[in-house]
Amino acid sequence: MATTKAREDIKNDLKTLKEDLKVGAREETARLREKAGAAEARIREKAAETGAQLRARSEELRGQARDYYEEARVRGREYYDDAAERLDEAQRYLTERVQERPVQSTAIALGVGLILGLLLAGRRR
Repeated sequence: MATTKAREDIKNDLKTLKEDLKVGAREETARLREKAGAAEARIREKAAETGAQLRARSEELRGQARDYYEEARVRGREYYDDAAERLDEAQRYLTERVQERPVQSTAIALGVGLILGLLLAGRRR
């Protein structure tokens, strides 16, 4: 009977241990879920913060790109206007010189044309 009692006590102790382990496992699972939830919340918060920073930086860079484009467009227009003005001046100068000395201008044009014609004809042979 003493052995039966000892067996019963051991069985009861094992049941108690098993129940304690189940309770401990549930508590540990709940604690881990809590920690995982907190970690997930921190990750979401950091992701949202990083996303906001990226959007802000993107807008800043987009603004800088617009400024650079506008500056380049204005400078390009200035260079174009300057070149067009110089071309007009050269055309006016040339027209005035031709009108002042038409025979001399015609002779020069004829000479330049003849030289170019000979140079181009020489390449064809």
